[in-house]
Amino acid sequence: MTPRRGAGPDALTFTERARRQQLIDATIDLISTRGYPATSLSAIAERAGLSKAAVLYHFSSKDNLTRATLEQVMEQFGAYVTERVAQAAGPRDAIVAYVRAMIGYQQAHRRQVRVITEMLLDDEGGTRLKTPGSHDTQGRWQALADLLEEGRQAGALRDFDTRTVALAIGGAIDGVIAHWLVHPELDLDAAAAELEEFTLHAIERRA
Repeated sequence: MTPRRGAGPDALTFTERARRQQLIDATIDLISTRGYPATSLSAIAERAGLSKAAVLYHFSSKDNLTRATLEQVMEQFGAYVTERVAQAAGPRDAIVAYVRAMIGYQQAHRRQVRVITEMLLDDEGGTRLKTPGSHDTQGRWQALADLLEEGRQAGALRDFDTRTVALAIGGAIDGVIAHWLVHPELDLDAAAAELEEFTLHAIERRA
């Protein structure tokens, strides 16, 4: 059986796409429960009910499979946030929607959050980065900075350095989620409300 290399999503058959998704789902399950180091190709194959050769046909290595898994998680995360921000009535509401969506997705997708932390963090408590800045994939801080700059330019917000404020808000969100992963009894709805207030105090014009 020859490994399936270089085939884009549009070139795959329905069955191949289904098998790839089956393997990604199994990878999410295992990484979220066992951790990344203990998630082997053999374990993924067993969880998916396929042979190891079948795994290698669709993904030629563990790195390729786990990278595809992380990419899918991040893409779905980004789409969730983007959809909710797009529904906001104005710049201020868009920033609040961003904060709420960042928390909301992670609250509803704990397994996917574990994939992100396992693959991007040196997970001693989920706080130490393997590579500084590596957690901020797909320009996350830049997307928030763009929202902040739009509001600032419209006169709806005070003047501030958008990069610094975007990093501060993103860091606050990450800190709350990291704590919640270790302490699931944290009231994440209440935490989201506090993060909203924190954000508004940081960006709104002062009397």
